[in-house]
Amino acid sequence: MVFSSQIFVFYFLPLALLLYYSLRNAPQRARNLCLALLGYVFYGWANPKFIFLMFGTTFLDWLLSLVIAYNSWRFWRDWKPKLLELETGPRSKCQKSALVMSVVSNLLMLGFFKYFNFFLDSYNSALVSVGASHLQWDTFFRVILPLGISFYTFQSLSYIIDVYRGDAKAMRNFIDFSCFVSMFPHLVAGPILKFSFLADQLEHRSLTMDKFARGSAFFMLGMGKKILLANPCGKVADLAFNSHSVHPFDAWFGAVSYSFQIFIDFSAYSDMAIGLGLMFGFVFARNFDSPYRSTSITEFWRRWHISLSTWLREYLYIPLGGNRKGKVRTYVNLMVTMLLGGLWHGASWNFVIWGGLHGGSLAAERAVGDKHPYHRLPKVVRGLITYIIVLVGWVFFRANDLNASIHYLGSMLGMGTHEASATLLPGLIYKPFYLIAFGIAAVAVWFLPDTWEWTQTMSRRKAVCCAAIFMLSIVVLVTQEYNPFIYFIF
Repeated sequence: MVFSSQIFVFYFLPLALLLYYSLRNAPQRARNLCLALLGYVFYGWANPKFIFLMFGTTFLDWLLSLVIAYNSWRFWRDWKPKLLELETGPRSKCQKSALVMSVVSNLLMLGFFKYFNFFLDSYNSALVSVGASHLQWDTFFRVILPLGISFYTFQSLSYIIDVYRGDAKAMRNFIDFSCFVSMFPHLVAGPILKFSFLADQLEHRSLTMDKFARGSAFFMLGMGKKILLANPCGKVADLAFNSHSVHPFDAWFGAVSYSFQIFIDFSAYSDMAIGLGLMFGFVFARNFDSPYRSTSITEFWRRWHISLSTWLREYLYIPLGGNRKGKVRTYVNLMVTMLLGGLWHGASWNFVIWGGLHGGSLAAERAVGDKHPYHRLPKVVRGLITYIIVLVGWVFFRANDLNASIHYLGSMLGMGTHEASATLLPGLIYKPFYLIAFGIAAVAVWFLPDTWEWTQTMSRRKAVCCAAIFMLSIVVLVTQEYNPFIYFIF
């Protein structure tokens, strides 16, 4: 189930709000249980079997967090009314082993479901390339990727690591922790929220009209961005990237359209998630800050998917040594972090190259420093250079495989072969509706305030604007067939 679907908008969300607000005066734990159960229904709608996977990992991490907090594998013998944060200092073998068990089990689960098919195909391809096809592993067994597994795995890992570090209390009650993991607003596509950010809200939060009003605005604007802008841009991108032959201008138009799609699609889902969180009393963190206005790749990653970049920095880059062990080690850490960040997005060499491009750019910017002549260029020029680097990365992100990426980049540079079919593409991608959506998307991306800023204060005029956008998006939603969500598979 996705937010931009009729079943969610017309059935699941109204029933969820009705049930939740009927418990407004109930104890906080009852509301947490309600949200947890709603999350499992939401998650299991497409494939109920995956409910058991999420429940199992959640239960294991909850048990191991208690082992760390009590410093004992038999923690139930010393059950305390409250658990306090661990003090700074060395951790025992028991605590370290519990942390390792949690991290290893989560990563093994993520690796199996996400990378089994990738490694199997790579292994067989390598054998064919060296003439040893008889050694291929032929199997009908294929792994189906559970929806949103990367997001809830990272959230669960942040919890166990924060407890180990002493940055958060371990939760005695499984219902509260299950609510944190399975809460449907951020379950399948983020934002990736640190447990320490939500810990107090799980115990104490309020339901107010101001929160509900701003949350509704977030959700309505997110729906409008998704249906009215991201989907048309995505259709153009699909036509361009799936075409066997593309003229240079059409290739650029398709690539820019995809850059609009992936940003607007994902930021729209984040807007809807933040809005839903507010409706249920939670305040989530900002996840996007107009990233295409960046003048460097470093700035881009401070603005793009902020929750992921924060997670990678705090739980990967800094533990690797960050910038504390010399320049060369800093560059290596940046590259390793972004390569793993690329693999987090998907099991494909294209994602590895995408991560390497960003990691190399981050390392290069760190190496040249702020005094390089580049920084004296006009801001618009630096912004254009940054956007082109990001755009090249998106080609690898979108293309089906490495050969398709190289072929498409060649078309953008005018080095592709132009077949007769290439003359048909302009008639498909330059339709008035697509051009209007493309133009509005460009204005929104580079000039308009984003949803976070625009909803800081609400007025009657803004409420009417949000309602109009939402109604238009609903009309389009019930009439269109093309409604993908590209981050749903991550």
